[in-house]
Amino acid sequence: MRFSDIPGQQAVKQVLRQSVRRNHVAHAQLFRGAEGSAALTLALAYAAFLNCENRAEAADDSCGQCSSCQKIDKLVHPDLNFIVPVTTTKAVAKDAVSSKFAAEWRAFVLENPYQGLNDWMQAIGADNKQGSISKEESLQLLRLVSLKAFEAQFKIVVIWLPELMHSAAANAVLKLLEEPPPATVFLLVSYAPEQLLPTIISRVQPVVVRALAEEELTHWLRDEQKVPEAKARQLALLAEGNIGRALAAQSTATDDHDYFALFAAWMRTCYGNKVSEMLEKSDEFQKLGRENQKEFLHYALTALRKVLLFGLDPQLVPHLPAAEQPFVQGFSRFVTPRNAGPLTQQLNDAHYHVERNANPRMVFVDTSLRLAELLRQA
Repeated sequence: MRFSDIPGQQAVKQVLRQSVRRNHVAHAQLFRGAEGSAALTLALAYAAFLNCENRAEAADDSCGQCSSCQKIDKLVHPDLNFIVPVTTTKAVAKDAVSSKFAAEWRAFVLENPYQGLNDWMQAIGADNKQGSISKEESLQLLRLVSLKAFEAQFKIVVIWLPELMHSAAANAVLKLLEEPPPATVFLLVSYAPEQLLPTIISRVQPVVVRALAEEELTHWLRDEQKVPEAKARQLALLAEGNIGRALAAQSTATDDHDYFALFAAWMRTCYGNKVSEMLEKSDEFQKLGRENQKEFLHYALTALRKVLLFGLDPQLVPHLPAAEQPFVQGFSRFVTPRNAGPLTQQLNDAHYHVERNANPRMVFVDTSLRLAELLRQA
């Protein structure tokens, strides 16, 4: 994993590079971001940069060619260790610890490093069980760090989702952070850092991984994932900066729908209170299928927010596509702080009802009539 493989996060990447160049590598760092963010990928790119054998003094990235980089890229380096939440499964009936799921973890991360806990639980066949980092894991961890690095400068321990540590495991980690073994770097990757012990948080250097800007995610989807421009913008808007969510939406989409065109036409119909057109569009909405209906309503919510922000100050919506600007500019006169809350509530309610298998035509027509009334109150 290279820094160059990860979209955006330029400031974070620069801080990580400088820590290595200046020999100020903190022994424990907390990569904190939302599920689906680049937190894990940044930790892996940093691990590769730390132990790269051909890293030049002014290099911005690991070389990707040396033995260390190639092993880390395949997640088989003997000095790169992972502690992850696990549970008993049909394959591992007892004493579930991370080492017993090493092959599954490698396959999981190499397939898509932006996945979350539920995806991991499904990957190992956990059924409905909850994953955790058990107290047995703490004994494995203590044995692990007691050994010197095999071939790299640093022994690296990546703890994915440390908020799921059993109290015994958390106390073991805390002790290691208080008295760190030599040449060992702990990289904690957390999606809910507020659930960690305050004493652990006080002993780690934070690395804040923010959501991507819509434009950054659009460019990455278009240039690296080869998604067409219009679809890339649609996915970026739906994902709200979350890479994992954008990739999941791309992989589960069965058809390519132009949600912007559908949203703009729907809002014009509602504002004009054209009931006959509402009925026609309800048929179109029904044909989308339930998953696409939910996705469209989520898109409508994010698009509505964009329209409101544009009306407050156009600078709040940078990089607005030229094709969308005339509609957003015109429609922003009818979405104001006065009616934005009720409009949002109606779309949320529609999503709720569709998710619970309500008749989509009835939901669409009812929501349209309510939106029409609210838009006239701007």
